[in-house]
Amino acid sequence: MMAAADELAFHEFEEASDLLAETPDAATTSGSNQLTPQGHVAVAVDSGGSYGAEEEVEESDRTALLQEEKQQPGFWTFGYYQSFFDVDTSQVLDRIRGSLLPRPGHNFVRHHLRNRPDLYGPFWICATLAFVLAVTGNLTLVLAQRRDPSIHYSPQFHKVTVAGVTIYCYVWLVPLALWAFLRWRKGVRERMGPYTFLETVCVYGYSLFVFIPTVVLWLIPVPWLQWLFGGLALALSAASLVFTLWPVVREDTRLVAAVLLSTVVLLHALLAVGCKFYFFQPLPLAHPAPPTQAASLSPDLPPPP
Repeated sequence: MMAAADELAFHEFEEASDLLAETPDAATTSGSNQLTPQGHVAVAVDSGGSYGAEEEVEESDRTALLQEEKQQPGFWTFGYYQSFFDVDTSQVLDRIRGSLLPRPGHNFVRHHLRNRPDLYGPFWICATLAFVLAVTGNLTLVLAQRRDPSIHYSPQFHKVTVAGVTIYCYVWLVPLALWAFLRWRKGVRERMGPYTFLETVCVYGYSLFVFIPTVVLWLIPVPWLQWLFGGLALALSAASLVFTLWPVVREDTRLVAAVLLSTVVLLHALLAVGCKFYFFQPLPLAHPAPPTQAASLSPDLPPPP
């Protein structure tokens, strides 16, 4: 009996070995189903299958997210211009201080803009300057009328439009011409690295901040004091522009650098002097008609024409 049982077990072992050699996958699966107890789930883990696929899916999702973050919005979309207004109060104040305290060797673009120009500060500086110019120009005439009743005053609301158009055109058109000229000179002088157009606009916009308190001080009815304040403001503002542009134009010839910087200072001076003469000139005095002098006329003579 024992020999027969051993022989039967040996034959079954041989059959199982032959079946395992022919179909190893089916045998392994069936064996795992037989050995798995009830109430448990057998999980077959493939060393290079599902885990590798999951890692590939995660990597593709991460790549897609990075591409969406790097994708820049279009030129005609709101998101493109939103990045130029993405500044906080500390950044704007730091750039205003940099424009008020220019010094040689301290580049406004490199130290304050840091390749992130904004349009928020220049926009509101120009709007504030235009409004202050128009208001103080009218207040000057009101104060002059109180001192001299012969001066005729009427509100001049058109000065707001004139100030706004003048300042915004100056802040956009002059930097555009300067940027185009520097781009052209870059082709002549390969070592020149001009600023971007928005960086140039940002420099010009912040350079006008010093004129806001100066215009308010022009309400003092002392001519020589007004010109003193205007000269100091012009010197600070022009120095900020010159110190910022000098690292770019110094690679060019001396003649071109001197002519360019002189033109920048001259246009800045024309803006300041033009605003002084236009917005702070009192109206002409309304002289009364001279009284007619009574003359003894002969009744035989005809009356004068």
